[in-house]
Amino acid sequence: MISGPQDGRGLGVSLKMSHWITQADFAPYFYDNGPYSNNGNLALFSLSEDTQVGTQIYCLNGTDPEGQEVRYGVSFDPGSKEYFRVDPKSGVITLVEKLDREKQDSIDVSISITDGRSKTTESGSSIYKVEAVDRDAGSGGSVTFFLQVSLFTIDRHSGVLRIKSGEMLDYEKTKTHFVTVIAKDGGGDYNGKEQFMSSSATLTVNVIDAQDTPPSFIGTPYFGYVYEISEEGSEIFTVVAEDGDVGKPNPIQYSFDGGDDGVFGINKTSGCIFLLTNPINLRREIFNIKVRASEVSPEGKLLDYGYTTVVIRVVDLNNNPPTFYGENGPQNMFELTIYEHPPEGEILRGLKITVNDSDQGSNAKFNLRLIGPGRMLRVVPQTVLNEAQVTILVDDSAAMDYEKHQFLTYKLLAVEIDTPERFSATADIIIHLLDTNDNAPKFSLEYYIARIPENSPGGSNVVSVTAADPDSGSWGEVKYSIYGSGADLFLIQPASGIIYTQPWASLDAEVRSKYNFYVKAEDAEGKYSLAEVFVTVLDLNDHPPAFNQNFLEKTMVIGAPVKIEAIDDDAEVPNNVIEYAIMNAEPDNNIFDINSDTGEIKLKSYIKSMAIIQNITKKRDYTWSLVVQARDRGQPSFSTTAVVKIGITEATQLKGGPLGSFIMQNRNNPLQVLGTIVGFISLMVMVTVIISTATFMRNKKSNRILPNRRIRRRHQPQRQHLWSFKNPFRTPDSTRERFTASDEEQAPETIGENVNYNNNLSNVVRHWSPLPPPPSAPSLPPPLPAYFPGERQWVIPTVSATVVPKPRKKMVNDRQDTVNRALVSELKMRLEQKRMMSP
Repeated sequence: MISGPQDGRGLGVSLKMSHWITQADFAPYFYDNGPYSNNGNLALFSLSEDTQVGTQIYCLNGTDPEGQEVRYGVSFDPGSKEYFRVDPKSGVITLVEKLDREKQDSIDVSISITDGRSKTTESGSSIYKVEAVDRDAGSGGSVTFFLQVSLFTIDRHSGVLRIKSGEMLDYEKTKTHFVTVIAKDGGGDYNGKEQFMSSSATLTVNVIDAQDTPPSFIGTPYFGYVYEISEEGSEIFTVVAEDGDVGKPNPIQYSFDGGDDGVFGINKTSGCIFLLTNPINLRREIFNIKVRASEVSPEGKLLDYGYTTVVIRVVDLNNNPPTFYGENGPQNMFELTIYEHPPEGEILRGLKITVNDSDQGSNAKFNLRLIGPGRMLRVVPQTVLNEAQVTILVDDSAAMDYEKHQFLTYKLLAVEIDTPERFSATADIIIHLLDTNDNAPKFSLEYYIARIPENSPGGSNVVSVTAADPDSGSWGEVKYSIYGSGADLFLIQPASGIIYTQPWASLDAEVRSKYNFYVKAEDAEGKYSLAEVFVTVLDLNDHPPAFNQNFLEKTMVIGAPVKIEAIDDDAEVPNNVIEYAIMNAEPDNNIFDINSDTGEIKLKSYIKSMAIIQNITKKRDYTWSLVVQARDRGQPSFSTTAVVKIGITEATQLKGGPLGSFIMQNRNNPLQVLGTIVGFISLMVMVTVIISTATFMRNKKSNRILPNRRIRRRHQPQRQHLWSFKNPFRTPDSTRERFTASDEEQAPETIGENVNYNNNLSNVVRHWSPLPPPPSAPSLPPPLPAYFPGERQWVIPTVSATVVPKPRKKMVNDRQDTVNRALVSELKMRLEQKRMMSP
């Protein structure tokens, strides 16, 4: 029934349609978060082709205006591969097929969002007929119908509502549509004006769901796990799917569509996946099982269906430690025999070792290392996953020495890396080394020093040398030999190294006191080393001191000493060191003193004039006869005596000035006088030549034509060369200076250290002072042995030095020549004249 007052604005319409008017419901929609966002409507989304299957790549995001829960879906063109699956609740999109850009560089996918309502496919059929009554007559009472923009159309005359051609209702998109219908009359005059009246009403269209949406899985992606301890029939995971047509949903039936390898089963009603076999029979770590969810019609026929992928991972438990294997199974000790000093980097091929861990993944990852002496060996690989062949290499060839280690023991250790249990295993590696001739004999000392008395008979032991060769067997046997310029008087025992003198050898320290030669130690293959031997012939006190004459005549001037000298032919101190002593003096025994070291005889200090001599002797003869003893310091000591006749006089100034005085002072040594005069004349001639040369060079330089320029010379201080001339004609400061003669300078004696003292002396006591290092041999070392390919070249240590014999003193000839005799005769004559003139 349509009723209502008429007014100037139009027709009032009141409709009661219980099946047409419903509550408003707006469709859900996606958020547009931009083309590069990871959530939203998936517009212009990019994905790398190496993305792993099972990766969550995107999250759909939308809302419903009424706040209803929304669900998401994706679909592909018929016949195309379905690369993605979406979780209807969370909107998370998961990659379920491997991508290959070379085959397909873009994927077309349709996404949907719903608030739980279904779609409809009815198009063009009548939905409802709208009726409206206008009480006006004529055109003013005619009614036409109009719709606002929507999916529907209405017949303007009959008011029949239909779906537009080409449009389709979708329950999953919009379950309710609200349509506004406008009823308008034909128009007429009112108050002198033409006026059209209208009225509107709202129709509510409810969409009924139809079976046009396949089932969808809830809660994807799906991941399940199988453990080593799982038993056959164990439940692994349960999948859940529901019919997309939520209005009248059909029941769902589950099945596998591949990837299960026959080791898994699924309950077709509940979707529970379970294990069909023991986990030890699973040969893969990851299973990608494709599960189908199909609608079942009331008649039991399978209708539309959907897919999802369940990823089942076999989880390994760390219940196996690493294990070492040999050729015949598990083994924890490996042995090998090789020669010493194998090349560095060489593989010990005799060791065939395998290591294995039966666990999977990180539980089977472990490190290998060697524990043992030094770093002679190393192991590869150092990190193992599951299983590896173990290789042991030589890292330090020199350290693998038979003389140091006849066998080597190592521990091969395998330790898990990333497990909390840190399981480990060990194996013993024993390397037996075989000897090679890799060493030359080596002497205990670089040089040997020996001493032997000069009276030792032939065949006497001198010194024992020792060399050691650490090699084994015949390679370690040492044979000794000697050679060199100093080895003629000596022999050596080849096996013991004892050096002794030739049977016919006669040693004499006065003839030769120093010998040096080489000793050679050689093994069976000719490898050798050298040492030097220094032999000192020990001097015995077998020569007494000897004066040049047994009767000596000397003239002594008061205040000046006279000197006597004896020579001892022994070679060494203290045997050739002489001490002097006055044994007797006539006519008076208490007038002279003698220096025990130099042999200088002088008057007692209180005798300063001839008058004192006269008081002592009471005679006119001022001549004394002295018995002087020369004794050496050897053990036992030898001595000899000589008679020294000394005439005493006073010094007088001779005519001729300083020259005469000098000649008088040195009248007992005419050669010194002659040498001094000749030296002085030569010096004067040299000075004259130097002055003449300098004058000539100066005159020659002054005659040059020099360029016209000013030369500035830097001033240098004049160097003064201080020359010290000893004037032989200078008056002596004292009487002693006139008659003092300088002794011959003694050369230093070289003394060697007695390292290997030979005890061939009998009843002789020697006192030796600390000695410097020995001299070296002057002879060259022997030539090297012939080279054999494959043998090592050995360096020969040598010590070079020179043995310097002690210089002997020259015999001083104290004979007076003609000039000396003349001077003595003149002095005697003057003494006689003076004695006669005295009362």
